[in-house]
This record gives sequence, C-alpha cells and structure tokens, in this order.
Amino acid sequence: MLIEEGRIKAAFDSGVFVLKLCGDVRLTLCATLDTQAQRLAETPGLTAVMIDLREATNVDSTALGFLAKVAMAVKGRLEHPPTIIADNPDVRQMLDVMGFARFFTLMEAPLQQTSKLSSALEDVPAEPADEEDLRERILEAHRILMHMNEHNREQFQPLVEMLEAQNSTTH
Repeated sequence: MLIEEGRIKAAFDSGVFVLKLCGDVRLTLCATLDTQAQRLAETPGLTAVMIDLREATNVDSTALGFLAKVAMAVKGRLEHPPTIIADNPDVRQMLDVMGFARFFTLMEAPLQQTSKLSSALEDVPAEPADEEDLRERILEAHRILMHMNEHNREQFQPLVEMLEAQNSTTH
C-alpha cells in the first residue's frame, strides 16, 4: 500500500479558519502545525475553527498534540469549541480514546457553510525543523496530550521522561 505523504491545507474566510490534514500526518509536520496554532491564537475576528481529517490516512500522536494545542490556543475566544471532522473509524477511535471530545466537537460530515471554504484551501508549506527542534516539539505535543486525560498520561509518560532525559544530556 502506498502511503501518501502528509500535507496541510488551510483557509480563512469570514472568521472561519479551516485546517485540512491529508495523507500520513506525522511529526515531520509538527513545526507547520505549531505555527498554525500560534497564528490562530493571534488571529483577530476568529469565530470558528474547523479541522478536517477526512483525507488523513494516519495522524501520529505528535500531530494530535499540536491539534490539541490549536484547541488551547483558541480556548475562551470562540463561542463553540473547534470542530474536528473525521469519518475514518480508526482516526475517530483514536480521538475518542485520547479525550478529544472534551476539547472539540467531533463530527463525521461538515456543515454546509464550510464546503465553500474547502475550495479556498491552499497548501501550507512544510516548515523545516532540525533534530533538536523536532525533539522539543515532540516533547511539547506529548505534554499537551498528557494533560488531556489519565489514559494519555499513562500512555505518554515514558516517552516524555525519555525525551526530557535526552534534553538534559544535550543541554
């Protein structure tokens, strides 16, 4: 099976921000996702955030951590929590297990109003990240996930401890 390399697309119109993840979204895209989260936190006039995972074949835990960061970046600024659209049962199950329903509205199909935005989606260029930058971002993503629920804390504690130990030896 050919695995499609991950891509990120984005569009912003009339206060609605759409982030679409396509293919195999992994830690290599975490710098790009992080930048999008930071940009959202500073976007004036933001009224809704929609994350479309229908074309994502896989989303690794680091990428999920940065999706959680998106929710935290806009927390308290929007009337409704960000929406994640995911129709893939595996992706959906992962979101459920990781506690995303507490921070996002999870849907299987988009609302009508967002379909016109989909045509405005543009590829977001992937940002390069060196090894140390990647390690920092992986650590941040998993710390965010650990704060979401007890399951995640147990799941990612060993990884976070290992990365923290690596950081203390390299600094």
